[in-house]
Amino acid sequence: MSNFIDRVKIYVRSGHGGPGVVAFRREAYVPKGGPSGGDGGKGGDVIIVADKQLGTLIDLKYQQNYWAENGEQGRGKQQTGADGREIVIRVPVGTLVCEMETRAVIVDLDEDGKWYILARGGRGGKGNAFFKSATNQAPRHAQPGEPGEEFTLFLELKLLADVGLVGFPNAGKSTLISRISAAKPKIADYPFTTLTPVLGVVKPEGRKSFVVADIPGLIENAHKGAGLGFEFLRHVERTSMLLHLVDVSGLATGDPVESLKTINSELELYSKDLMKKHMAVAATKIDAAIPENLEKLERHCREAGYDFFPLSAVVGTGLDRLLKFLADQVEETRSARESKSLKDQETVDSNP
Repeated sequence: MSNFIDRVKIYVRSGHGGPGVVAFRREAYVPKGGPSGGDGGKGGDVIIVADKQLGTLIDLKYQQNYWAENGEQGRGKQQTGADGREIVIRVPVGTLVCEMETRAVIVDLDEDGKWYILARGGRGGKGNAFFKSATNQAPRHAQPGEPGEEFTLFLELKLLADVGLVGFPNAGKSTLISRISAAKPKIADYPFTTLTPVLGVVKPEGRKSFVVADIPGLIENAHKGAGLGFEFLRHVERTSMLLHLVDVSGLATGDPVESLKTINSELELYSKDLMKKHMAVAATKIDAAIPENLEKLERHCREAGYDFFPLSAVVGTGLDRLLKFLADQVEETRSARESKSLKDQETVDSNP
């Protein structure tokens, strides 16, 4: 298997607060020096932050324990101890932080730079100077620091992309993404060439760029773990739309319409929400197509209401029309999402 890591378990512990100190002034010419014990420093936090430069959770696979520094003890002359250093864990955009036992989502790091405090450092204890009062001029006690927090957490990466490419192995997903983006996936004529999801940034001329995800080939019973499907179906959940690639060449095995139905069935069995996404179908390898296969698939897509695009990524046939369609769909989806976000914010603002 590859070194693509998308699920890890980590243990985090924030720093303990430093203890306050009991001390008294002892300077010359100060005959009755008062309490001067300072407070302890705060324990360091454990913080997690999304970083668009990262693509996998592999670093966390090899370092799973994260301890922040304890706060220092207070000192005399009412000096506060130094705070403990925080620990910052960097993860790819799209990482879910979940409780270990229930898998309930704690935070979804779905934007670059988004951060969250996983474990808060303990508060430093008060020194005896804090407790001086009119009735207690020389307190002889101080507080211990508060303990830090500790958690075992489950992290799961779900790739963020605008368009997800799905289809059987050898349907032409890797070839297509290599032609329309700068991504360079491995390409060969045997099943499961792609062992990891590949992201490519597509930059149509005069249009906003968008991200396409090449999801590894699915097979029948993928939702049960067959092939590579179970490992990577979760990445389809984050895409805005799906583009089914169906091989209509003479090298394809099976009926193209049945191939499309099988993939749709696997998506629905994994999650019914996947079937609510906008879907389009691309007939691939039309430079070597069997005419009957191409016609049958096009007729089925027309009857089912799917947008249909015959293309050959190798020679470039049909790519311009497909890219314009994808760019239009992505911009429409983004616009709808932004409008919903604004409405939600207006609702929050109107109900303080």
